[in-house]
Formats: sequence, C-alpha cells, structure tokens
Amino acid sequence: MHGGAKEIHEGAKEIHGGLKAYEGRPAATAGAGKDLVNEPMIRHWCEAMGDTNPAYAGPGAVAPPTMLQAWTMGGLSGHTGRSGPYDELLALLDDAGYTSVVATDCEQEYLRPLRPGDAITFDAVIESVSERKTTKLGTGYFVTTRMDVRADGELAGTHRFRILKYAPAAPKPKGGGGAPAAKRPRPVINRDNAGFWEGVAAHRLLVQRCGDCATLRFPWLPGCNACGSREWDTVEASGSGTVFSYVVMHHPRFPAFTVSDHAADAGGPYAVGLIELAEGVRIVSNVVGVPYDKVRIGMPVRLEFLRVDEELELPVFRAQDGGEG
Repeated sequence: MHGGAKEIHEGAKEIHGGLKAYEGRPAATAGAGKDLVNEPMIRHWCEAMGDTNPAYAGPGAVAPPTMLQAWTMGGLSGHTGRSGPYDELLALLDDAGYTSVVATDCEQEYLRPLRPGDAITFDAVIESVSERKTTKLGTGYFVTTRMDVRADGELAGTHRFRILKYAPAAPKPKGGGGAPAAKRPRPVINRDNAGFWEGVAAHRLLVQRCGDCATLRFPWLPGCNACGSREWDTVEASGSGTVFSYVVMHHPRFPAFTVSDHAADAGGPYAVGLIELAEGVRIVSNVVGVPYDKVRIGMPVRLEFLRVDEELELPVFRAQDGGEG
C-alpha cells in the first residue's frame, strides 16, 4: 500500500473507531407525542394516501400502521427531549468532511394497533454505524437509529431509520472521453406491477380496477384495498390531472435526474408532484414544462412519456397553465 493510501486508510480506521463508540447511545430519550392518536390526523393521512380501508374510520377505528412515526414527530418547533450523543455523532462526521446527508431507507415493525386516544411515548438509540462506504453519491457512513414507540406504556412498534452522511463525489469532467452519462435507477419490476410497465412501454397509463367492487387503485397492488378482492382488470387513464401536492428536490444533485426543460443545470432542482388523475387516483411523478418554483397545488397537468435513455421511458406530467398565479 502506497504511503498516501495507507494514511487515508489509517485515518478512516481511526474515525470509524470513534464513531462506533456511539453505538448503543441514546438518540432521543423520554420523547412524547404532541397529540394523542386522533381521528382527524388519521383522516388526513388516509386522504393524502388515497387509502379507503374501512378499518381506519368509524367506531373501533385503528390508525394505519405506517403512521407509526407520524405520532412521534415534533413539527416545526421540534422536541425538547432530544439527546446530545446523536448531535455529537453528526458533528464528528461534519468535522471529518462528511457534510452531506441523505435518508436511505426505513423499516417498521408493528406489535399492536394504535387507536384514537392512545398516548404515544418513544425512545431512540443509535443502533449502528457502518464502516466507510463508497456510493455513487460519495464516500461516507450509514447511521441507523432505532425508535421504540409505546402506546400508553405498551410497546406498539419499532421504527428504524437510516441515513448516509457522506462527502460528495467530485463531478466527472464534461466533454469527450471519461465515464458514460449517468442513468436513472431502474424501476423494480415484479409480478405485481409488470403490467403497469408494459402499459408505459406502449404509452398507456394503466390503473387497476377491482373486479368485485370496481374501486380504482394506484399504485398497483395484488389485492383491493377497499374490499380485499384479488380479482382485477385495468382502465387506461385519460392523462388529465392536477397537482395535489409537490416537493422540490435540491440535493443531492444527480445529473440523471434532469427532467425539466427549465432545469437550471444538469441535476439542478426539479419538482416531484403527487398528481391526482381525473379518474381519482394519485401517482408520484415529475412535473415538467415550467420552472420548479412555479409549480402550484391545483395546477392542471397532462400526461406525456419521457424517454430518459435508450432503455427507459417514464410517465411525467406537463404543466398546462404556465405556472403563474
């Protein structure tokens, strides 16, 4: 091993040793949900997600299990019981040059349903810090926290959340030679959604329709979320829709995600919309045709198909009113 490489290797080992010392230390202690589990929040969640399961409404209703983390969130004012070790760990990574952060995934386990009136408490621990990893975004460390969520003192579920703290990779030089252009990540195609992607390839946006109760559903699922039936066929969406909600992605910059003809530069900010189709279901996709800062809730959009490389074509939605207002 050459001298410079050896020094980098030894430095990484030293940093990792310091980071590993934080495993098992608290990330949050004696946290308390700001509200009891309640029907209005359940209703808003179900409306946003398009989930009409009758278990989440009326007498004896329970909260959707995937709301587990929602009851622990501190809102704009945050929580007062946050523990220092987690902030110290992130500060160590910042000082070592790993200043960027991206959430990578989460895992949840459900032990008992949450019902309106339940009081939520939680504790979180720094569960693990990985060895230094090199990714397409850059080199850094995966940090996993585990939150134990309790309802009226009884363990109701566990939420694991993983981030990557990293030093961004140096941009590849433009021009001839060098690495090939970055490609979009490939969609995960399985037996449950293969028909959707076959439709996209034929420039058709297909929505599932329950064979028993005729409820439309999207994204594609093996069973109806209204009646549980496994029988279904498809209807082709008209392509008309409106922006129900949206976010603007600024970082990390990734050239393959230049989707708008108004993008400032390769990998610049772009709008990701939750589009409500005329048929009543919603789909997450990019909003194109206007600057990202002109996207608005309620904006009319129209389906089109964008070829992002020689192998992949995606449904996107073009703004229809110029985005002013």
